[in-house]
Amino acid sequence: MADHCSDTFAELATRLGFSCQEAGGLVEFRNPAALENWTLPVLEFTIVLGAVLALVYAILRLRRHGDPTNLVLWFGATAFLFVIEPPIYFPATFGTEDYLGTMFAHNVFTVDFLWGRLPLYIVAIYPLMATLAFELVRMLGIFRRYGVLLGAVCVGFVHHAFYEVFDQLGPQLRWWEWTLDNKVNLPFFDSVPLPSVVVFAALWPMSLALCVQFFVGRHVDAGRRFSGLQLVWRTVVIGLTASVGVFVLPLPATVFGVGSDTVRGFLYAAELAVLSAVAVVVMVRRWSALRAGASDVPPYRNRFVQVYALVYLVVMGLLWITALPAFFDAVDGVTPNGDPIGNLWYALACFVVAILAVVATFTVPHKKSDAVSTDTDEELAATGTA
Repeated sequence: MADHCSDTFAELATRLGFSCQEAGGLVEFRNPAALENWTLPVLEFTIVLGAVLALVYAILRLRRHGDPTNLVLWFGATAFLFVIEPPIYFPATFGTEDYLGTMFAHNVFTVDFLWGRLPLYIVAIYPLMATLAFELVRMLGIFRRYGVLLGAVCVGFVHHAFYEVFDQLGPQLRWWEWTLDNKVNLPFFDSVPLPSVVVFAALWPMSLALCVQFFVGRHVDAGRRFSGLQLVWRTVVIGLTASVGVFVLPLPATVFGVGSDTVRGFLYAAELAVLSAVAVVVMVRRWSALRAGASDVPPYRNRFVQVYALVYLVVMGLLWITALPAFFDAVDGVTPNGDPIGNLWYALACFVVAILAVVATFTVPHKKSDAVSTDTDEELAATGTA
């Protein structure tokens, strides 16, 4: 679709190794062995497999336990994707050119949609990451103990840790490339825009989790059952409302930071710091209470999420290790191949947080006698994680 090849996108595509003019069609398939480098199909396989297994698990949980929360979360995250992403990919078409411009370009993967703009793994990463973060928090019983808002804050915090492990590595391995002079991306945190670090890594999953728990999760916890039609309209509302939250939650930075990248960056960082501080206090207190024998023991354990969260972290750890030689050879933040590097120390801190979140779910008691809320061996076998 040549008429959508803006000069900026064409330049980013060329640097990533493909031609904007030749990226064709609503759907396009490529040989995984012919991609820019071997890390692209590894990333793609890991994310797509995880999203598919998360969907299978969500369906089984609804069918066997009458709990639609996971399914609504999965489709709510996907609905959010299709509300948010198209105006970013085609700003001229959606009338957002003056405000958004061309923010970035994804590299092409084995399966791509929308003329090379939307890789399949990006469609998959929204529901997968949301599922991992939401379920880790849910397994600690934080929603039940502290309510919808604080539970959502913890989901944003955990999601941020899992996402930044990936976000800080992507530009160096040419998974995507940011537009360096786009005002929406400023200021940068090494190779990653600070708005991405805060909004897409922490605030959007917080918004999604809040909506999912408010419209569905808290009612399921109270024993309510939903009809199919009720779940459909609630899922649509969740996707739309979560999208609104993405504009509302960063308002302190976007409003008071107008005209100054420094002020905007400070306010973004402050929002993330507050969210993180609250989440750490809540999660540590909840974990400590459970370890000390709290009476309100969570009746729920998601073995799929426990296992696949570790799979994801192992894969990302291996990809980081292979990237380290070029990372340490970088000069002024750019590798010998001309690729920008992320912040290794921040990524390591996120690795630690993500690992601790997973480990915490293994170290707290659960009511195994609760047949309605506890996973069965059949569910685990069906998702391939038994």
